[in-house]
Amino acid sequence: MRKIILLSLICFSALRLSAQAEVVGSERYVPETDSAALESIGNWQDIKFGLLMHWGAYSQWGIVESWSICSEDEGWCRRENSTDYNEYKKKYEALQTTFNPTGFDPERWAAAAHDAGMKYVVFTTKHHDGFCMFDTKYTDYKITSEKTPFHTNPKADVTKEIFSAFRNKGFLVGAYFSKPDWHCPDYWWPEFATPDRNVNYDPVTYPDKWEKYVQFTHNQIDELVSDYGRVDILWFDGGWVRQRSDDEIRKFYGRMAASDKDLFLKSRPVNQDIRMDEIVENARKKQPGIIVVDRAVYGKNQNYLTPENRVPEKTLPYPWESCIIAGGSWSYAFNARYMSGREGIRMLVDIVSKGGNLLLNIAPSPQGTWDEGAYELLKEYGAWLKVNGEAIYKSKPLEPYKEGKVSFTQQSDGSRYLIYISDRGEDNPPEKIVLKSIKLNKGEKATVLGTNIRLKTTQTDEGLEISIPESYRKNPKNKYAWTIRLKK
Repeated sequence: MRKIILLSLICFSALRLSAQAEVVGSERYVPETDSAALESIGNWQDIKFGLLMHWGAYSQWGIVESWSICSEDEGWCRRENSTDYNEYKKKYEALQTTFNPTGFDPERWAAAAHDAGMKYVVFTTKHHDGFCMFDTKYTDYKITSEKTPFHTNPKADVTKEIFSAFRNKGFLVGAYFSKPDWHCPDYWWPEFATPDRNVNYDPVTYPDKWEKYVQFTHNQIDELVSDYGRVDILWFDGGWVRQRSDDEIRKFYGRMAASDKDLFLKSRPVNQDIRMDEIVENARKKQPGIIVVDRAVYGKNQNYLTPENRVPEKTLPYPWESCIIAGGSWSYAFNARYMSGREGIRMLVDIVSKGGNLLLNIAPSPQGTWDEGAYELLKEYGAWLKVNGEAIYKSKPLEPYKEGKVSFTQQSDGSRYLIYISDRGEDNPPEKIVLKSIKLNKGEKATVLGTNIRLKTTQTDEGLEISIPESYRKNPKNKYAWTIRLKK
């Protein structure tokens, strides 16, 4: 039994096709060559902090997005209080007929995100279940359909409204788009069962059927880059939908046979080539310089990598962003607990000091509103960044990026920033900070961001000693983390 369990864990961890697993196991990067896209990527790396929103008809049940209609034996696919899969799927898809988020107010979201210091937004135009949050012409499974009560609302095309509201606040806008579509009959063909997340027929055996799906996908993406104003990021999810060679598939099953012939497969590799190069070429004709993120698919169409719900342990030599849940889950959860301001700021500093961006997920409710906990967290970010943003935006990592409680960043003008992150219950800066890895350069002065206070510095055998005066320690300008600037 132990052998079977061990083999299962090894094989599944190495070969499962979830986006997170592929990113964790294969953090490789192919640099972009398009000059306009390279400029966009550089600008995106400077802005550091963004908003991700998972929203769809599924929010009415407060369940994980899409995955409960997938028949894989995974925790996130479990269906509560249901024993009949087909009956459950019908009820799930009928959520379209009751979705009526009359509290939808994207201007309030954009204002709160702007005040929090966020600079870009990525919105789920379509998740794996296929329900479209934009006015596509290629399916009636959408928020603007006559089947959906919200279709009569003047803001029914929520993607257009969200993009417009956030652009008006100076944000870059990104379209999350799922490459798999579990509602489309050309992906999950009703003639066959749906054993896992993949297309449920062999595209090689049924090339005409697969080509219909490819064209459907291309057409929907073309709508997004043609009809929704400036789109800065195409953020593709569903990394299992990609080109795979026959040799790659044979090797997979060969390894399976060598390890254990009776091992149960939760998902399998299938060649699902949707011709991403064509998609990117067309998108950049319509939107020059658009950033493309083909998540968890090694190659030139993954302009930056996206570790999911985790922060890498060190600096990474390529563009990257950690997408992190702010509270509850990716989709709306009733009675969700949001991270504290201290937790949120610690995470932002940790990510930025390692050279990454933070994409923080907030999930709207069935009514189209955010929880107060989300607004409170964003206020904490805004208050902190108002004082310390100089150490965050446009910064670069400063090796060794961290020592003890202090994280390091730097700016192109030579300024260096030492961000002391407090522990829970530590509400004031310490009297002294001693750093072995930092030496004071000739002519540098140490000050606290948000003040004109000049700090006493001493180079000792233990390292650079920085003293913080009692007046500031008793009355710091912000909470949770304090930044010392070293500048000539």
